[in-house]
Amino acid sequence: MSVDREDIRKRIGRLRNVPTLPDVFGKIIPLMESPNARAQDIASIISSDQALSAKILRVVNSAFYGFPRRISNITHALIILGFDVVKGLILSTAVFDMMKTGGLHGLWKHSLGCAAAAGVIARKTNSPNPDEVSTSALLHDIGKVVIRIELPDESTLIDQVVEEKQISTYDAEEEILGFNHTTVGDWLCQEWHLPAKLAEPIMHHHNPYLSKSALVPTATVNFADSLTRGIGFGSGGDDLVPQIDPQAWAALDIGDSLLEEIIKETFYKLEEAEDFLYGQSVEI
Repeated sequence: MSVDREDIRKRIGRLRNVPTLPDVFGKIIPLMESPNARAQDIASIISSDQALSAKILRVVNSAFYGFPRRISNITHALIILGFDVVKGLILSTAVFDMMKTGGLHGLWKHSLGCAAAAGVIARKTNSPNPDEVSTSALLHDIGKVVIRIELPDESTLIDQVVEEKQISTYDAEEEILGFNHTTVGDWLCQEWHLPAKLAEPIMHHHNPYLSKSALVPTATVNFADSLTRGIGFGSGGDDLVPQIDPQAWAALDIGDSLLEEIIKETFYKLEEAEDFLYGQSVEI
């Protein structure tokens, strides 16, 4: 089967105009990219969408970020997390909506679990920006969501190939489409002007050695993806547990005792993530 890559890319570029992406996103991008941007001005625009603001604050105050004190407003979130992380969170809320309406609950759960695991790994390895790493992990499989929505017939074939050949979704996408969900993730990162520190873990989480400026965050998401799959939290589209990339493992430099700590705390965080997923009071 041949697929027109450029046509798909154009369709992906138009996703920013569909209702699943908040209207405020287009308004805040110019502000965030301005050297004179003020948190109060951006917060004012985001807060004008009360539903979006509530969703962002639920995620910020969830197990994925683990702040000791509750963040009560968007201005505070912008100051604590930074503009880029909040931009990623706005996109994440749209992705969650796409997953729910597209019947991708397993992938939604996997993405949340990967974010929780990435946060644990980043903090345990003394990452300077664990919140950015968690946000990249939330979005790492956005390409799968877009493929499912934009290419439903091809997605059915991908699922069939995964089942028949017992191969990964990544490999099945290559076989059917000639590219994979990380390629789509790359396109989206460009369309949404995400900085490299958020984009590279999304683009290269299967091949961290390709990361040019964010190797450790990309390695962290690679490890978090494998760990979450190994635990069986959610579904990445197949039943395989990918091996951790050797170069990613070397970059993280995790010894046996630290690995034990990471696994133990990740299990704890995933239990909290279950509450976030299924608790009626925190439904996103």
